[in-house]
Amino acid sequence: MRPGSVAWWVTKVRQTKRHLLARVSGRERQAAAAWLTPAQLALFDSMHVADRRHGLDVVAALRAGGETDRELLLAGLLHDAGKGHTGMVPRILHALGQARITWPARAVGWLPGMTPAIQRLRDHADTSAQLAEAAGCPPRTVDLIRWQDAPRDPEAGERLRLADEAN
Repeated sequence: MRPGSVAWWVTKVRQTKRHLLARVSGRERQAAAAWLTPAQLALFDSMHVADRRHGLDVVAALRAGGETDRELLLAGLLHDAGKGHTGMVPRILHALGQARITWPARAVGWLPGMTPAIQRLRDHADTSAQLAEAAGCPPRTVDLIRWQDAPRDPEAGERLRLADEAN
């Protein structure tokens, strides 16, 4: 999906709504805990609730497509761990930057914490991969996370990218 296209804008509006309404039930957390190591669960628990919800939705989409590859499912769950607890404004500014609409970020970049938050979002794939590695994820999972936007694995990486985009 091309940044700035109508489909991209529709997706971004949907994602904003989902971000604001995000919840993870105790049952969903327990289900995730059943297949995660304690360190991986701690990483999952440290994520912003919207990123946890998104990870669960990505895993559900992968499973609905018949996916059983644990390393890919793990990547789907944790791929946004590096976004941190950034607020909605930096996330919107980051998304606009992806569409080459940079003036809003320049206009409010002087606000305390804004520039580091936008940089964190920009670099989240690498940060997420580092966090996943520190949590004991397999090297393949770490690579799937690191290259989530430009998959190097033409099969599993592309399935992750598509599930991420769809959710």
